Amino acid sequence: MHGKTKYYFESLRLERWPRSLAIIPGFVAAAVMEPSLLTSRPFHISILLLVLSFFLTLLISTSNYIINEIADAPSDAHHPAKKDRPLVKKIISAKILMVLWLIMVIIAFAGGKIFFNDNFLLSLAALLLAGLLYNIPPVRVKDIPFLDSTLESANNPIRFLTGWFIITSTFPPASLLISWWSFGNFLMVGKRVAEKKFLSPEESAGYRLSLKKYSIKSLIAFMILNSIIFILTFSLFAVEAEMYTLLISIPFILFYLGMFMKKSVQDIDGAEEPEKLLKDPYFAFYTVFLIIIFALAYLFK
Repeated sequence: MHGKTKYYFESLRLERWPRSLAIIPGFVAAAVMEPSLLTSRPFHISILLLVLSFFLTLLISTSNYIINEIADAPSDAHHPAKKDRPLVKKIISAKILMVLWLIMVIIAFAGGKIFFNDNFLLSLAALLLAGLLYNIPPVRVKDIPFLDSTLESANNPIRFLTGWFIITSTFPPASLLISWWSFGNFLMVGKRVAEKKFLSPEESAGYRLSLKKYSIKSLIAFMILNSIIFILTFSLFAVEAEMYTLLISIPFILFYLGMFMKKSVQDIDGAEEPEKLLKDPYFAFYTVFLIIIFALAYLFK
């Protein structure tokens, strides 16, 4: 890759593609709860739609990263690592990034309109809107303590819905969405803990305005609150769906949350980019172990 092209690719943050895999739990949950709808069409068609859904969701997520890149360029100059981003150093053009943003948004919505139902299209719109509200003044929720992580983590249930709406146009139980949301918020607050702990007061205040009003104790308390909300709503979903065996997984989930909380106060890289945790063999193994627990809980419900 030559010239400035590689720098534009860096600004798209395509290395964060694993976050769009959050559509898969939505797809699996809908297939489990509405199996007749999954079998109403050839299985390979559903898989093709899942792949297409991932691509369209990734386009919207990437377009949000472009907006974030442009809106955060002044504050990124205060971050020890992000100050070297191409846009901060004025190696690339914000105007060209906005053209790329428009192209990706048009392709995503056109694909959603052609291949999926209206609720899928609405979920893409919600994902885009969340990105705009998070990054752009005068709202810029990113600068409001506690609301910043809460809105950012809303991407989690929204992506879940894009996977869900591949199977059905009806909405999932509220308890399932809230549990998925609070789990994402737990991760996002862990990211704030790492930033608050490992950045100097000047760096943190310049990089993320909301960090000025946080303390480590308040952030950890918010992490604990989100973990409690997650466990309660996940348990409620298990009861509502009559999948009581899912309750067996709760101790294992709590251990997983504890591992991440410990990581957030010890390692800025793992907490700032949660997907990097999967490069740790221990975390990767335990993630697979949890998936197996969920699968067994469903099979023996």
